[in-house]
Amino acid sequence: MTFTQYIALTVLQAVAEVFPIGALGHKELVQHFLDWQGAGPTLPPSVRLGMALAILAYFRRDMTDMVMGVIRAAKGKRDPGARLALQIAVATVPTVGLGFAIHSVIGPWHVANIMGWTIAGGALLLFAIDHMSMTVKRVEHASYADGILISLCQVLALIPGVGGTAAMVFMARLLGYERGAAAQFAFLLMAPVLAVVAARDALASYDADGLLPTTTDFLGVGICFVSGLVALAFLMAWLKRSTFTPFVIYRLVLGGAVLVVG
Repeated sequence: MTFTQYIALTVLQAVAEVFPIGALGHKELVQHFLDWQGAGPTLPPSVRLGMALAILAYFRRDMTDMVMGVIRAAKGKRDPGARLALQIAVATVPTVGLGFAIHSVIGPWHVANIMGWTIAGGALLLFAIDHMSMTVKRVEHASYADGILISLCQVLALIPGVGGTAAMVFMARLLGYERGAAAQFAFLLMAPVLAVVAARDALASYDADGLLPTTTDFLGVGICFVSGLVALAFLMAWLKRSTFTPFVIYRLVLGGAVLVVG
């Protein structure tokens, strides 16, 4: 893989991780149709870490509220920030455990002929739930069960074309969250999972090859951080005034093209 291809693929993965279009599926399609080799079968640790940092930076107010809330809770005071932090922590444990268990048994599904169906099928499901569900809940209304259900949907990202963000937003909308709140809660739940998986993959790479992070790895983190931050700002601004329909249309067109060409 050339340096230019590396940068392009890193930006693509960051944007596709934020938008409900599926990062792993796009990575697979690029490798399949453009024959970009050397990218590996899964998202690299640099992409996951860069995305986690982008989420922390964009939702820094929520992060600050949670940190201060935990401090207040340690002093015996009830605080919504502490409650949200605990909800995210509680949801992260089963998500990471289930994801690692499934990945160790079957790994990501690399079946090219299912990607067209998962991309297009996910579009139809997202469109239906986005226009039919109630819109009454915000993040402050979240329950522990909501957090666990939404977070567990990240495991579906192991299936190329589904997309972790799309699956989480689908579940959040199904549970009645406003569009912006659905995305916000999904990303807050996603950040610790991305960080844990990135750390696991980096340690696994070191144990297997004895390789320390390179300049390219740090560059990947930076590129993904900036790309993810821009994509987050766009998506959250868009959802304040509109729906997920443009992403639905994109997925339908892409899924149809994959089914025809692939």
